[in-house]
Amino acid sequence: MKEGLEARHRLRLSQADAHYGGDLVAGGRLLELFGDLATELCIRSDGDEGLLAGYSQVRFLQPVYAGDFVEIVAKIIRAGETSREMAFQVQRYAASRPDVSDSAADLALEPETVATATGTCVVKRERQRL
Repeated sequence: MKEGLEARHRLRLSQADAHYGGDLVAGGRLLELFGDLATELCIRSDGDEGLLAGYSQVRFLQPVYAGDFVEIVAKIIRAGETSREMAFQVQRYAASRPDVSDSAADLALEPETVATATGTCVVKRERQRL
């Protein structure tokens, strides 16, 4: 069953992810992480990476910073013949504390949703060789 299939990644956003002043991470980095999970879900459900064709909704709810620990969750919410609609979410479960030290972080009592999206992945029926 493809609908309901879920993938998760946890990571710490690094200094290399910071794009703006104050170690702010660009929303584009979160979209890249959504794309990674879309790829994983397409491989798991169809045996091929597929193609993330577009987003129907993207919401950035809170800023994220280098040093934050996040969990990205993706789930197939609708499976068509050649497409998979997916829901994406980024939750921060620990926030960096640069005011304390470069390596300090506060673990959240409850994860905080910082971004959501829905998108569509188009699956390939046959692998084409170049």
